[in-house]
Amino acid sequence: MKLNNTKKLRLYIFKSNKHIYAHLIDDNTKKIITSSSTMSKEIKDKVKYKKNCATAKIVGQNIGIKLKKLNIKEIIFDRGNNLYHGQIKAIADATRQEGIIF
Repeated sequence: MKLNNTKKLRLYIFKSNKHIYAHLIDDNTKKIITSSSTMSKEIKDKVKYKKNCATAKIVGQNIGIKLKKLNIKEIIFDRGNNLYHGQIKAIADATRQEGIIF
């Protein structure tokens, strides 16, 4: 059963014990287009704590900027098994502030 047969790309959010990851996935080709995380070069130096809402907001802004550079305006937001609360909501809100629609 194929769940996603649209042309929209999927932004998948994953939280480990120490880090937050945001991957833009093309389900048709099964490849990661771009990603951002607390381990990324551009974010690692900016943050003091690796996993909190302020850091999640920076990750969301960063992935939003990368999506704008790729001329991607609409995506599907996939929060995985995480509740839409706290860090997940911070990533979503920061990505929306960059003009990405989902």
